[in-house]
Amino acid sequence: LLVLVPFPSPSPASFPIVPPTPPPSPPPAAAMPVYRIRGVDVDFPYDAYDCQITYMDRVLQSLQQGNNALLESPTGTGKTLCLLCSALAWRRTFGEFLRGGGGGGGGGGSQPSGSQQSGASATQSSSYPVIIYASRTHSQLRQVIKELKATSYRPKMAVLGSREQMCIHEEVSKLRGKAQNNGCHYLCKKRLCRHNNIVTDYMKNNTELGSEPFDIEDLVNIGRTKGPCPYYISRELSKSVDILFAPYNYLIDPGNRRSLTGISWNNAVLIFDEAHNLESICADAASFDLLTSNLTSCITEAQECIQLCSFKRSIENSAEKQFDPENYAILKALLMALEKKIGELVIDSKELGYTKPGSYIYEFLSELNITSETSKKLIETIDSASLLLEEGNSGETKAGVKAKSTVSRLETIRDMLDIIFKGGGQNHAKYYSFHVNESSRQTSGDSLQVFGKASRTLSWWCFNPGLAMEEFLKLGVRSIILTSGTLSPLDSLAMELNLEFPVRLENPHVISQDQIWVGVVPVGPSGHPLNSSYRTRETVKYKQELGTVIVNFARIVPDGLLVFFPSYSMMDKCIDYWKNRNHEHSVDDSTIWQRMCKHKQPVIEPRQSSNFPNAIEDYAAKLRDPSTSGAIFFAVCRGKVSEGLDFADRAGRAVIVTGMPFSTPTDPKVRLKREYLDKQAKPSNKNPKALTGEEWYVQQAARAVNQAVGRVIRHRHDYGAIIYCDERFVWPNYQSQMSYWLKPYIKCYSKYGEVVQTLTRFFRDKVCVDPKEMDSNDSVTPPADKCLPQEILSDSPATAVNEHQGTTVSLNATTRKNNYMKFTQITPANRTTLPMKHGCSTSSQLTSSRGQFSQDSQVVDLIDNATMHGQLKEHTLKSMRLKKAKIADVSSQLKHNVESRALTGNRGQQSTPPSKRSTIEQACEKNEAIQERCGGQESTTGPAFLKLAREKLSTAEYGEFVEFMKALKLKTMHIKDSLEAIAKLFSSPGRLTLLEGFRVFVSKNHLPLYEQLVRKYTMANT
Repeated sequence: LLVLVPFPSPSPASFPIVPPTPPPSPPPAAAMPVYRIRGVDVDFPYDAYDCQITYMDRVLQSLQQGNNALLESPTGTGKTLCLLCSALAWRRTFGEFLRGGGGGGGGGGSQPSGSQQSGASATQSSSYPVIIYASRTHSQLRQVIKELKATSYRPKMAVLGSREQMCIHEEVSKLRGKAQNNGCHYLCKKRLCRHNNIVTDYMKNNTELGSEPFDIEDLVNIGRTKGPCPYYISRELSKSVDILFAPYNYLIDPGNRRSLTGISWNNAVLIFDEAHNLESICADAASFDLLTSNLTSCITEAQECIQLCSFKRSIENSAEKQFDPENYAILKALLMALEKKIGELVIDSKELGYTKPGSYIYEFLSELNITSETSKKLIETIDSASLLLEEGNSGETKAGVKAKSTVSRLETIRDMLDIIFKGGGQNHAKYYSFHVNESSRQTSGDSLQVFGKASRTLSWWCFNPGLAMEEFLKLGVRSIILTSGTLSPLDSLAMELNLEFPVRLENPHVISQDQIWVGVVPVGPSGHPLNSSYRTRETVKYKQELGTVIVNFARIVPDGLLVFFPSYSMMDKCIDYWKNRNHEHSVDDSTIWQRMCKHKQPVIEPRQSSNFPNAIEDYAAKLRDPSTSGAIFFAVCRGKVSEGLDFADRAGRAVIVTGMPFSTPTDPKVRLKREYLDKQAKPSNKNPKALTGEEWYVQQAARAVNQAVGRVIRHRHDYGAIIYCDERFVWPNYQSQMSYWLKPYIKCYSKYGEVVQTLTRFFRDKVCVDPKEMDSNDSVTPPADKCLPQEILSDSPATAVNEHQGTTVSLNATTRKNNYMKFTQITPANRTTLPMKHGCSTSSQLTSSRGQFSQDSQVVDLIDNATMHGQLKEHTLKSMRLKKAKIADVSSQLKHNVESRALTGNRGQQSTPPSKRSTIEQACEKNEAIQERCGGQESTTGPAFLKLAREKLSTAEYGEFVEFMKALKLKTMHIKDSLEAIAKLFSSPGRLTLLEGFRVFVSKNHLPLYEQLVRKYTMANT
């Protein structure tokens, strides 16, 4: 159902912010389609793809039903934009955004109904749910806010950041960590910070602050030019907002969460973007590691407090409890006793350490008279000590801000006590392990030997990440949405977080089949198996074979090539061997490393974070070097390259994974985690879905691989190859762990020569395309001195993002500002006008039809009542011919993963607004009689196929076929399951013509999956 609703012309502020050099510009804001999904009008800045509509449907389902959701959608599918638009559209069904006036950028978006507006008020906030949007880093949040600016929504917003990023005080801004926090607290308490003193007045005089999207840099600029403290402005704004942006640790860490006063958690919506590491972040936040060296520093601080108290009492003659030296003497004695007790534990094996059940911590501490009751007194004493140390330093610095090395150590004891005696109970201890290990290595500059022995670490490790999620449920949040490009496998993530996730989605990519090559390479050129397991990875044969494979791929792949190893040690050993040796059968005197360098200049990921920016700059410079055919980046799964960088276009044309990055099985934390899960999975616990230690171990490695391969193919018009160089990736249990969107494209090659042949053809076909037919992002010209043309970077290139530094490196051949460039956003999947499909339209026709958009906005109603369709008739299949695009029907009763319309005329075609649709229909009328040759048989569409199906199938089977077709059309069944069922019906020898002929009705996105089914059942009959 298509409804056209006229809207007034928007203000200039509501027009989308378009990247500097995008593909063809989106239509003006007045033409932005409004999709009605589950009864909610969602303003979307661009023509939405099927997967985007499906994604927004799942978000709205989660919000409307108050359920939690796991949503996986590959990078480049416009995930963030969909999430913002659908969540804000749902929020506005409760009433207008805060601050009064219409939401949606001054009238640029759809408005709530009259009944919705009637209760709206500029001051109402308690009755409206707050959306809290969290991501891992500040740089990621900056990109999310950029996406918000591109929409027509203008909610009241705030963004939280650390003092490290926001403080503008001359002295405090130079500090870091808890030293900075304590310095700030002291100055504000004494009203010595002029920036904090004027925050209240500034907020009163600027009530519209937060009505337009802003990021941390904007707040800092306000502080530097107008004077108020950016940090406390953000805290004041967060008390009354429609949407709040914050890093993960502000929500997960209990201490940080307590500091967020004024936020209404009840009925709030929590969105965790880039949530693939959320389980480990939650577990780490609930755990602690106490080094004896840090304990020694805490004892020193306690002694300093005793001296300060004595000094203050002698001068001020004060009897305040805070200045009672006896309290700090007791604290010091307890810390010394704890240090001694840790040192006296008998550790029989350094490898195994000293391990006890989690509840042992209470017995251990009770011997020191540290219990739930006495811990409260200890925490009060530590809080007083922090203030005392600040004031003690103020006598020298006049600002109390130079306690860099002393004010933060005691805070670690406070945090430890908070975790142990959380809620005053001990029930959570069953999810923990008590462990003490001994190390001869010094872990920090102030590391000290304990009683003549090596330094020890007392650990209390949490193995149930769901504890952090339980805290949110206790606060009364409405929904928790986790989303990322690499969440798979979803089942294990849900079990780890110990939450119910009724709403789930694994979205396909928006790219077409010819944009990606995915292959498993089990053997090398000489036929030797590629297997990086501990049994074979140290052998000379393996290192030679892997090196030769990479040399060949470096020759075939243009521009940037990424190579991921399971670990730093494995990478170092291979590179050291390659630098000194050649393959035993090679006739070339050059080493393997020298042969690699002939094709691409190498860069190696450093272990030290401080050296990482230089490595990224080096890689960008080598890509720009016209004298070579590109660069090769050797990196590690779970490293900085695999997690934080965006290798779009030339920066990453292929990624090679050399093996499964399994954690060290003898690592105490890994070993104890596996033991904990195995115990939970025992039959006696009556939990059939429980995750075993081995399953968790494999899935953690698989998720790290998925994260690494996600560095390439970063947007709709990108292309690249993913190469798995380990025979274990052939195994079904390994392939089942891969990201859903990759599975249809995976091909296992038994012969190495076939790999080289198909991969060479893939890149040859991509780089030899006529430049006029390429997207404006992919301008290609053939250099005179090269056999294969190379892509030329535009003025606004793809950039590699260093999230650890919050900076980026431009890959532009002509532009270079300092060492880093400001991030240039990759054009997301939907930021194009309607693409041409299968010759159904010309650019001129699309241009002429685009003019019709300026008159009316479109509302595409995506609610579909299944009862309207009745029984499947012949005309149902007739309309599925390659004739015209159709408007998507997204049922409000969708219960399964829906990727794209299964039986649309143009395979892979997106929703087409009516103004464009007529042009496309006219241009495609010639295609009505299209026939496809399948297996030597002529397969006609529509009635002919139905007639053949009736002949070949029994009455009962034909009825089943009709039901499966309805399931495809109405999307009441998973696409994969529907196609599997239909293919099985057609699998007998006399029905292979049906099996082959049904291809014409399968969408382009799912054709690879159906082709696998055809091969499967065809081979079974031969």
